[in-house]
Amino acid sequence: MPTRRKRTAKLIGRLLTKDQFDTGASHKRRKVSTKKSVTKKATKAAKRSASAKKTSKATKKRDTKARSKASASKKVTKGNYKLAQLKKMTTVVADTGDFNLIKKYKPTDATTNPSLLLAASKMAEYDSLIDEAIRSELKNKKVTDTVISDICDKLAVIFGTKILDIVPGYVSTEVDARLSFDTKATVAKARKIIKLYKAAGVKKDRILIKIASTWEGIQAARILQKEGISCNLTLLFNFFQALACAQANVTLISPFVGRILDWYKKSTGKEYKPEEEPGVLSVTRIYNYYKKYGHKTFVMGASFRNSGEIINLAGCDRLTISPALLEELETSKGKIQKKLDSTKSKKECKDPKMGNERRCNGHCKALCRN
Repeated sequence: MPTRRKRTAKLIGRLLTKDQFDTGASHKRRKVSTKKSVTKKATKAAKRSASAKKTSKATKKRDTKARSKASASKKVTKGNYKLAQLKKMTTVVADTGDFNLIKKYKPTDATTNPSLLLAASKMAEYDSLIDEAIRSELKNKKVTDTVISDICDKLAVIFGTKILDIVPGYVSTEVDARLSFDTKATVAKARKIIKLYKAAGVKKDRILIKIASTWEGIQAARILQKEGISCNLTLLFNFFQALACAQANVTLISPFVGRILDWYKKSTGKEYKPEEEPGVLSVTRIYNYYKKYGHKTFVMGASFRNSGEIINLAGCDRLTISPALLEELETSKGKIQKKLDSTKSKKECKDPKMGNERRCNGHCKALCRN
C-alpha cells in the first residue's frame, strides 16, 4: 500500500507542476479549475487507494485459504499411499541394515540378521565400521574361529547402535543360528551381546535378542526374559511354536509368511491369492489366539514375498518389511483396510485355550507346559 500512496502523490505532484507553466489571464481561471481538478483527482485516487487496500486484504485472505486447501490436499494425497495408511494401523519395521534406507522409510524399529549385515558390509561406505570391529576384537590375537565370532558380534552391535540413532524403537540383533539347539550357549551369547551394547552406551530396553524358535531357543528366551532381556523369537513356522513362545512370556515373535508359502507351493504346485496364502492364515490365527486369551507377546509378521501379504495382515502388532516392498508400498496408492483387529479376535479365533489343562493329544506335550 505505501507504493500506491507514492504513486498517487507523484500524480498530484505532476498535475501541480503542469499548472505552474500557465500565464496571463487564463492562469487565474485555470488556477481555480486546476485546484478543483486536482482535488477531485486526489479524492478519486484516495478512493482507489482505499478500494485497493480492501481488495488486497481480500486477496490475502483468499490466498491463505487457497494455501490451506493445497496443504490439506497434499496431506490427503500423501495419506492415500499404502505405506502411510499401514503406519496408522501397524508398527512398521525395516528389515535391513542399510542406514540410508532406514532413514528414507522412517520405520519405528529395525531388524537385522547376518545376511542383511553381510549385504550392508559389502558397501564401501561401511568399511570404517568393519575396520572398527576388527581393531576392537583382533588386537594382538591370532585369527581363530572364536576371534572371528567375536568380530561378528561386535560388528552386529556397531550396526545396531548406529541404527538406534535413526529409529525411535527397537533393533533386533541375532544370536548365532548355530547355537539354535543349545540353550546354555544361546543364553551366554545373548548376555554377551547385551554387554557389548551396554559398553556402547545402549540400554537393554531398546534391544531385542533374536533367537530361533526351537525348543532349546524358547527355553533360552524364557531365562533371558526373567533377566529383563527382551527376545524376538524367529524362524517360527507354526501355531504350536507360537503357543510355546507365548507361554515363555517372550516379548515378540516373528512368524514367517513367505517361507510357509514357499513350502506349500513346492509341495502342492498350487498358486495362492494373498488373502488365502497359508502364511497369511497362520499369522492371522496366531494373532487372534494371542489377543483372545490375553497373551502379551507381540506378533510381528516377517519374510514377505509380495505386498499383498502385507496388506492382508494390516493391523498386526508389527510387520517387518524389506526395502523393496517398503518402496512399493510408499509409491503405490489404494485403500487399505484393517484386517487384524484385537477387538474382533474373540469372535475370529476358533481355537480352544491350550495350556496345562490341554496337551493336544500328546503331540505337543513339551510345548504346552508352563
